[in-house]
This record gives sequence, structure tokens and C-alpha cells, in this order.
Amino acid sequence: MVSQIHEANGNTPLAMEDNANLLEVNDLKMHFPITEGFFAQVKGYVKAVDGVNFNIRAGETLGLVGESGCGKSTIGRCIVRAYEPTAGQMRYHRADGTVTDLAKLEGRDLLQYRKDIRMIFQDPYSSLNPRMTVFENVSEALRVNKMASQSEMQDRVAYLLRRVGLRPEYMRRYPHAFSGGERQRIVIARALVTNPRLIVADEAVSALDVSVRAQILNLMEELQEDFNLTYLFIAHDLSIIRHICDRVVVMYVGKVAETAEGLDLYVKPKHPYTEALMSAVPISNPRLRNRGRRIRLEGEVADPSNPPSGCYFHPRCRYATEKCKEEDPPLIQAGDNHYSACHYANELNLEGAISAADAAH
Repeated sequence: MVSQIHEANGNTPLAMEDNANLLEVNDLKMHFPITEGFFAQVKGYVKAVDGVNFNIRAGETLGLVGESGCGKSTIGRCIVRAYEPTAGQMRYHRADGTVTDLAKLEGRDLLQYRKDIRMIFQDPYSSLNPRMTVFENVSEALRVNKMASQSEMQDRVAYLLRRVGLRPEYMRRYPHAFSGGERQRIVIARALVTNPRLIVADEAVSALDVSVRAQILNLMEELQEDFNLTYLFIAHDLSIIRHICDRVVVMYVGKVAETAEGLDLYVKPKHPYTEALMSAVPISNPRLRNRGRRIRLEGEVADPSNPPSGCYFHPRCRYATEKCKEEDPPLIQAGDNHYSACHYANELNLEGAISAADAAH
């Protein structure tokens, strides 16, 4: 039987009321072993995800951002259980009101949740099987889970192809016959085929031409409304995150640096790392641009297999003190639904991508 958890959420300051959440991630860790020698002895661990807490509310789009290697894609793969987490909880709120810890599921118990939680991968060229037709690629989950007959699968695939902007007769073609944007539409149709509740979009538009990114983003927003979807949108481009996301979680070297409502984060960041990211965000409207200078971080991103003591960001932070070098900062409240993992979150006056006065217009 699928294990069920009915206790209230305990420690994370980010938890909301149970009936508002679809997924709660509590103290999630994903450590990959480093092996050496003929007998593959474990010499250490890469702490790709190291004690992450956040929640995803039903019906929202939550953005997960950070530099390459910060662990955001690893979190997505843990949620869809492509990886088995090293530790932590992923409390999934089922439609019947019960709560299941996805981190503890094994074998056949995982199958029903893989219908509810689907993934859109970054590269549409490699995520589709080139030896299978569009119909076979899109309907595979229905066939494997024995969710529909052959005629029902035909109808479902035809409907979804139309819904993502493709002609139903394309289902007999192979992936090589389509452009990058068309392939990503096929990948989106495949994600929708099981009527999921949560979709993890891992860099869903970063491999596409700039000219088609807006089309795919607009399509995803339309589908979210029509199919009552919840998105975890993983990206490194903060301008895209600002366009599509309701809330944002900023990560740095396997940890959450800051989380806030979308506009609040862009107006008033509370973590020095977020401030540096915001200084590089391109703002198309010149009236909405802050006049602050670009912040260029010195040094290299910390090594997740050998992170620094205290705050992982302190070697690159211009506000760092001795306390930052010695103590790992917890996530503290820095405003309404705004949390920051900085000792001085409520003391620093940091600049965002846009000013508060312009954001009000």
C-alpha cells in the first residue's frame, strides 16, 4: 500500500496551510557519492541538494532559479522520482485530501504518482525517441499504465496535438521532421497525456530560438488555465521567470538563498546573491530600470563536494562578516511571504531589478 502521512508539517517556515499546498519539500537532500579505486571506495559526496525547504501551492507557477550546478534540476528529478533522495520529505497532497511522502515510495507505488507529476525536459531533440512516431512518443505513458484502449489513445493524442498547436495527422511522423519549437510542443503534449496535476518544467524554453520562446511560454500559461495545472518552472533566466512565475525560489550551491512573491523579489531582494542576479536582468522598458551599477561577483561558485564553512556565499559576498564565515544562516522571514538565508536580511538595503515606484504603475 502507498504510505500515507497525516501529521501537520513541522519545521519549515515556508509551509502554508495544508489545503493550499500541492507539494511540500522539507529538508530535501541529494548527495552523490564520489568513488575512487578498483573497489569504488566512497571518498566523499557531492551535495547537489543540501537541506532544501519550499512549498508549491495548487494552481501556481513556482520559479526555481540559480546558476548552473546549483542543484535546481536535481530537485526536479527528485520530485518526479528519477532520483531517490538521500534524505528529506516530499509531501504530496492527493486529490482525496490525504498526504503521501514521495521520497519514501518504491516500485509499483510510484506508478500512480508518475501520472500526476510529469516533466518537460530542456532539450526537445534528445527527450523524444527518434525511432518512435509522435503518436508512440505521446501515448507511451497511457500504454505503459494501461490507461486507455488503442482508439482512446488515438483520440487523446489527436486532441492534445490540436491543443498545443499541431495538426493531428502529424502523429504518424517521426520527431526529425519537426523544428525545435514543434518538438517542444510535442513534449508538452506528452506531459499532458495522463491529466497530471503538477508539471516540472526543467529549462523548458532555454534550448529554443528566442523567436519561439514567447510562443511556448504563452502556450504553457493557456494550458495551465485550461487544465488546472501547477508548474515548477526551473530556469536560469530571471527575465523569463518574471514573466511566468507567481513566486520564486533562488538557489545557491544546493541551498535555498531566498524565496518571495515574484514582484517583491524583483523590487526588494533580501539576499546579496539575489541582488547580484537582479543587476543583470535586462528590462525592456527604460522607465522601469534601476540606475544601479552591474554587480560582478568575484571568485568561483563554491564546490558542492567541499563547500566553505558558514554561509556558502560568503567568499563572494561584499557584505560578509566573520559571522558569515562561521555560522550557516537559516531561512528567516524578511517580509510578507519573503524569506532569506542571510544573517543581515533585515538590515541590508539591497537594489532590485526595478524600483518600487515604477513597479506600482
